[in-house]
Amino acid sequence: MEDLKYEGNPDPGRWRHRKKEGKGRSVVALVLVLLLLGGLGAGGWYGYDRFAGRFLAADYGGPGSGEVIVEVKKGDSAAAIAQTLLDKGVVKSTKAFVNAANENSDSTGIQVGSYKLRKEMKASDALLMLLDLKNKYVEGAVTIREGWTKMQAFEAFSKETGIKYAEFEKAAADISKLGVSPIWLKRTDGKKVDKSNIEGFLYPATYEMPENPTATAILKLAIGKFNAEMDKLNFAETAQTKLKISPYEALVAASITQVEALLPEDMGPVSRVLYNRVYTDDFPCGCLQLDSTVNYWLRLQGKEGKSSEKLTVDELHGEENPYRYNVPGMSIGPISNPGEIALKGAIEAEKSPYFFFVTIDAKGKMAYGKTFDEHNANIQVACKNGIPIC
Repeated sequence: MEDLKYEGNPDPGRWRHRKKEGKGRSVVALVLVLLLLGGLGAGGWYGYDRFAGRFLAADYGGPGSGEVIVEVKKGDSAAAIAQTLLDKGVVKSTKAFVNAANENSDSTGIQVGSYKLRKEMKASDALLMLLDLKNKYVEGAVTIREGWTKMQAFEAFSKETGIKYAEFEKAAADISKLGVSPIWLKRTDGKKVDKSNIEGFLYPATYEMPENPTATAILKLAIGKFNAEMDKLNFAETAQTKLKISPYEALVAASITQVEALLPEDMGPVSRVLYNRVYTDDFPCGCLQLDSTVNYWLRLQGKEGKSSEKLTVDELHGEENPYRYNVPGMSIGPISNPGEIALKGAIEAEKSPYFFFVTIDAKGKMAYGKTFDEHNANIQVACKNGIPIC
């Protein structure tokens, strides 16, 4: 059977940039300026100043990169916050942030405190991060991001506490001793759960480090958070009653969905494609055929992930790789630590006839197909939109 290689976003971080802004808004601004100056004479300068503030405010077009700590002080106005963001290199202009704050009524709810943001962000994105308390910075705390692997989590914990990375590996040797319930240690598809694999159980959140921390205490803290959030979602029971699969298999699906889907609305549909592939008899080989699982295996080996066209035949199909492209059934384990939206998507996935998905634009929108021909047609749409997969 011919390999089907473009089903989704094979590597977290690909296609996450946003479309650059500029031409459309600049043209609109120019037309408005000309109309104002031409129609209002000297008074046009007032109109120019007013509209230039709205349309010509310098702004970054992307989600930003890196990490920077920003402090919001008591009594700070939107303009004061904007100046802080500008000084820290977060936004391109104070006007862009003030505009974003004026357009979002929730902006008045920004709380006093320090926040983890990124450099060179779109102003409206920076505002949303300030409104999300998950981005609040607490000295001595560690934030685990959605989609991070256990390796990334161990590195973050190690960096903050000074505890050696190897100590976290050692502490994670048996997750049943860290608070993982027996319900998570069995599957319904005949595969075994590896109790030495903590992947998927390190719930994305900000963790305040305990006094005199140990690797074991920190991992128990993260798994305690996982257990609490799973109870809130009624995850285990829903997986068993609605999906008729083990909670662990649904967790694996959520971890893959977290990597593959970029937008919240695609979390459920992508999870359903995974279920359609491995739990029905309608998809040849009954396998996932995902580059993301292959790339996870590469990362376990200390290597970098690769884009679809750069993965070798041996990397895709090597028998020593338990996450290989054509291995039947749901993956043997999670490939990331999924957050709330991906977890909800995995257990609330509505039924669909689709077996394929692909990212079709720079915003991360997905398109779905029932057949390989439909999938190929979606790939052509992606290519026309500048997604380099052809």
